[in-house]
Amino acid sequence: MLSSVLLEAAAPGIAAVGAGLAAVGAGIGIGQIGKGAAEAIARQPEATADIRAVMILTAAFVEGVALFAVIVAFLKAYQ
Repeated sequence: MLSSVLLEAAAPGIAAVGAGLAAVGAGIGIGQIGKGAAEAIARQPEATADIRAVMILTAAFVEGVALFAVIVAFLKAYQ
């Protein structure tokens, strides 16, 4: 009984930590994508357009997954 009360009280805080971890993870992932794209463009400048297109698409997918994780965290906290 006491553990369920404590869990209910801590759920919003746990959700906030989960949402924060999702945002930090997405930031790190997008940074790695940008780093890889910059290195690839430096090695092969003639493929800049293709590399940039793939980079933007991949970053959008990472952002989508991060947004999904944040929404799930908040839905679990306030259900």
